[in-house]
Amino acid sequence: MKIAFFGSSLVSSYWNGAATYYRGLLKALATLGQEITFYEPDAFERQQHRDIPDPDWARVVVYPATDDGWRRALEEAVREADLIAKASGVGVFDEELDLAVAELAHTGLMTVYWDVDAPATLESMTIDTLHHLHRTIPRHDLVLTYGGGDQVVERYRRFGARQCIPVYNAADPQTHHPAPRRNDYTCDLSFLGNRLPDREARVDEFFLAPAQVLPGRKFLLGGAGWDDKPVPANVSVAGHVGSGEHNAFFCSGLATLNINRDSMAKIGFSPPTRIFEAAAAGACIITDAWDGIADFLEPGMEILVARDSRDVVELLEGLRPEQAKRIGEAARRRILDQHTYTQRAQQVMEVLNLAISSREAAE
Repeated sequence: MKIAFFGSSLVSSYWNGAATYYRGLLKALATLGQEITFYEPDAFERQQHRDIPDPDWARVVVYPATDDGWRRALEEAVREADLIAKASGVGVFDEELDLAVAELAHTGLMTVYWDVDAPATLESMTIDTLHHLHRTIPRHDLVLTYGGGDQVVERYRRFGARQCIPVYNAADPQTHHPAPRRNDYTCDLSFLGNRLPDREARVDEFFLAPAQVLPGRKFLLGGAGWDDKPVPANVSVAGHVGSGEHNAFFCSGLATLNINRDSMAKIGFSPPTRIFEAAAAGACIITDAWDGIADFLEPGMEILVARDSRDVVELLEGLRPEQAKRIGEAARRRILDQHTYTQRAQQVMEVLNLAISSREAAE
C-alpha cells in the first residue's frame, strides 16, 4: 500500500513533539511492506534544526509553507497514493488541508484523520460548534488517534467518526535504549518538554515547586522555549534536546519526570512519547497522576506516580539509586514486551485491512 502522510515533520523534532511517534510508527509500517511518503511544510525553522537525514524507509517531501505549496503536495499525493493520512497540527494551512483531504472521499481514495493531540482537538471542537472538523471528520474512512482511551473514542463517534481507533505511542528498540551518562545531563530529576501554554502551569507545580523545596538537589529542564523562564538556582536549562540525545538525557539523572498537558490530563489518557522512550532507555520515571497509567506501566513497580508537588518531593527524597535502577529495568522489560512500534504497526494494518474489506463489501 502506498501511504501519503501529511504531518508536522518527520526529520526534525524542533518544536515538534510528535516526531518520534511519526518515525517509530511509519518506520515499522515500512518494515511491514508499506510504501511511505511523508509530506511536511518548510516552516518554524524545522529544516534548519533537522536531527535525522531523510530515512531510507520513507520518501520525504518538504513543500513550501504557502497556499500553492500545500496544494501541489496534495495533488502529487492524490496521483500516487492509495491512502492519504492527514495528521493534526501540521502547523500551517491545517484547516485548508483538512477540508481538501476530506473532499477526496468522493474520489474513492481512502482517507484517515490521524490526531496526534486528540484531547486538545476534542476540547476545541466542543467549545467551537462551527469548527471545521465537525464537517470533515464524518467523511474520513477512519480516525486514528495518538491515544485517549474510551472517552476519546466515544467523543469522536459523537462527532460523526465512522471509526475511531487509538494507536498509542510506543518504543523503537533500535532508537530508544540505555545510554552512558553524560556529565552535562547529570541531575536528580530531569524534565523534557517544550514550553506550551497548557503545560507551563503543571511544570511550575510538578517540577519547579519541588526544586524550590529541595535546594540541595539538582534539576534539569530540557526543551524549547524555557530560556527566559525564571527558575530556582538549582535548575539548569538545557534548551532544545535533539532526539539523538534523548537516551543520554533520560539515563543521566536519578529519575526523569513526565508531565501531561492540561488537555491530556482532562480527557481520556494519552501517555506521551517521552514515557515510552524513557522506559525503553531504562530510566526511572516519575509521572503526574492520570487515568489509565496501569494499562502501560505498573505504579510503584515500573513507574512512580505523583498527585502533586508534595508527592514529587517525597518520592525524590526517598528514592535510592538501586531502587531507581530496579524500576527503570522493570519498565524497560514491560515496554519491550508489550509496547513497541512494530506491535502498533501491526495494529494499524489490521485496522486498515478491515476498513478496506468493509469498503469492498459495500461496493
